[in-house]
Amino acid sequence: MKTKREDIRNIAIIAHVDHGKTTLVDELLKQSGVFRANQEVQERVMDSNDIERERGITILSKNTAVFYKNMKINIIDTPGHADFGGEVERVLKMVDGVVLVVDAFEGVMPQTKFVLMKALALNHPVIVCINKIDRPEARPDEVIDDVLELFMDLDASDEQLDCPFIYASARDGYAIRDLNDEKKDMTPLFETIIDYVPAPEGDPDLNTQVLISTIDYNEYVGRIGIGKVDNGCLKINQEAVVVNAHEPDKVKKVRISKLYEFDGLNKVDVTEASIGSIVAVSGIADIHIGDTICAPEAPEPISFQKISDPTLSMNFLVNDSPLAGIEGKYVTSRHIRDRLLRELNTDVSLRVEDTENTDCMKVSGRGELHLSVLIENMRREGYEFAVSKAEVLYKTDEKGHKLEPIETAYVDVPEEFTGPVIEKLSQRKGELQNMYPISGGYTRMEFKIPSRGLIGYRGEFLTDTKGNGIINTIFEGYEPYRGDIAYRQTGSLIAYESGESVTYGLFSAQERGTLFIGPGEKVYAGMVIGQSSRAEDIELNVCKKKHLTNTRSSSADEALTLVPPKILSLEQALDFIDSDELLEVTPTSLRIRKRILDPTLRKRAGR
Repeated sequence: MKTKREDIRNIAIIAHVDHGKTTLVDELLKQSGVFRANQEVQERVMDSNDIERERGITILSKNTAVFYKNMKINIIDTPGHADFGGEVERVLKMVDGVVLVVDAFEGVMPQTKFVLMKALALNHPVIVCINKIDRPEARPDEVIDDVLELFMDLDASDEQLDCPFIYASARDGYAIRDLNDEKKDMTPLFETIIDYVPAPEGDPDLNTQVLISTIDYNEYVGRIGIGKVDNGCLKINQEAVVVNAHEPDKVKKVRISKLYEFDGLNKVDVTEASIGSIVAVSGIADIHIGDTICAPEAPEPISFQKISDPTLSMNFLVNDSPLAGIEGKYVTSRHIRDRLLRELNTDVSLRVEDTENTDCMKVSGRGELHLSVLIENMRREGYEFAVSKAEVLYKTDEKGHKLEPIETAYVDVPEEFTGPVIEKLSQRKGELQNMYPISGGYTRMEFKIPSRGLIGYRGEFLTDTKGNGIINTIFEGYEPYRGDIAYRQTGSLIAYESGESVTYGLFSAQERGTLFIGPGEKVYAGMVIGQSSRAEDIELNVCKKKHLTNTRSSSADEALTLVPPKILSLEQALDFIDSDELLEVTPTSLRIRKRILDPTLRKRAGR
């Protein structure tokens, strides 16, 4: 018989990127007494990975638990970027309700719609938290209307529409039920969670069933499966089997050797866990997301939605440039291969495949951000390798027509920049679907555009809108191929010989385009040193020194002034490279190069 477990609440915090989910979790942790009064706590304590801290984004969902009035609240902080949408879909299976965080100024954004759609599909009750009401330009009442409209667009039921609204400032640490209430602390939010989110249900007398929704990885214990106990209970040293709804043949006998529950930011050893508990299990070597741990006498898997397929791929190659192996610690194909396969332990949306060439691996992911975070992580760990331009993964329908991934792009720009944006996105096969004014003199445009049309566009977009535009994309599905797109209107400036760049050589080169390097840098023949101002590639000698002559004139030797070079970030470099170029990635440098370094062979291949 199903019973409720009244001392637990399981919730996920969902929102568009940058609306304040992680900061909100920080405050809930602080005010529930997880930290000592005098303990120094870094901001956004849940973003544990360096890249998450630097970019201010959440990449992996995190589990934590707080206690409030003898009630344990398990909280899952989820990512907001569309590239990590797979994370959000899965963790919603573990919870019984969600807190939807919406920025009091920006209002409803594309990812708000995506995460809310997933929550409503699972019939989860939603608590709407209008965050950042301390912003001077906040417009909480209008935002509530937007949110209710979104609920209606997504066909929410009457119960879901009748959801509680909370106003908060996570940064200042208060939540209120009404805008005129006194601003004290987070109590109203805690109370609403306890009153509105249902207690987890399950049958304690049935056989054990635990669905694994997230995987953690630790070098000492290997893979750790995290999931909720749906039925029965899970004990240490219990015999169990692992089954999977999508793989009917999979039945693997295991023993539960380590069992943890969450308490604050720590995992605590427990001997058993009953229905509704969110647990972590270690010691099962190849446990995967979507596996169900069951009692051996009744192996019944819990159904689970398939993880969305990747839409972009890149080749990771062994670096074979003249400067290979100087800066990196791990450079061989075995090193790179092992590292990519290790990434599959925690990242379910990633695919890694072998190619005919043993020095090259094909890696597919959900988007440019997804793959660039992997490249940046590997680079910091001391790996050296080369990557090719991102390519879209096509499909074919029954009639043999080519299909390509299509995204909806939401673009918010000041009114005067709408012209250049529409022009550029139309060239990239984008179709304008909708256009309307939003607050602050901004216009919102919605485009349907092929995923490949967005590759390399973000940099241009920031230039065209003078840094004032915001672009958000969301994957819609596959549609017929829309024809070829010309990515780059300009060629590359290519170094003609190997050596070290010299001011004299660079001075004559800078008239031909924009340089990416300054004086005193190592270059080699075939390396791209800048962007040409024309459509074709130009080869230049930047190692050329001035010939000394006997004549002296008063003005000949005046100092040559160089324009500062344009230093590309990893994303900009990935956007810039063309299909016949590679990006050489080392722990200290990013260099763009031609695939074929020899100029004669390159011309022959071009013909």
